[in-house]
Amino acid sequence: MGLVTPDLGYFVWALVAFLVVFLILKKFAWKPILKSLNEREQNIAGAIASAEKVKAEMAQLQNENEALLAKAREERAALLKEARETKDKIINEAKEQAKTEASKIIADAQQAINAQKMAALTEVKNEVGKLVVEVSEKILKQELSSPNKQEAHINGLVDSIKLN
Repeated sequence: MGLVTPDLGYFVWALVAFLVVFLILKKFAWKPILKSLNEREQNIAGAIASAEKVKAEMAQLQNENEALLAKAREERAALLKEARETKDKIINEAKEQAKTEASKIIADAQQAINAQKMAALTEVKNEVGKLVVEVSEKILKQELSSPNKQEAHINGLVDSIKLN
């Protein structure tokens, strides 16, 4: 039982030793420990403040980035719209120009056809006139005594002439 209940002498010497160690620690170690704890607390508080500041800056940068992205999207949309309008304008101008050129080509072709038609008609008239003159010459050259011979001769000439 001696170990569980110490003698009064051990208790006093243990108490004196504890008080001596406590006073030495209070005089020499307590202030530096508290000072380092306070410094650490200030460092932690400063780090938290810096983290909050960085967080706020990051939020501001994110907002600025979103604004820049929105502006870039608007500019892209405007450029695409302008490009589509330019494309449509160029296509419409090309169509109009093609229509104008086609109309001009058709008009020129119609004029050429009319000119060739008139030339062909003139040539046919000239040929018909020549044939009439030739037939008349042949009729007049041959002596025809009777109307029956004359009619038979004319029918023979008409059959021998081929018209195109």
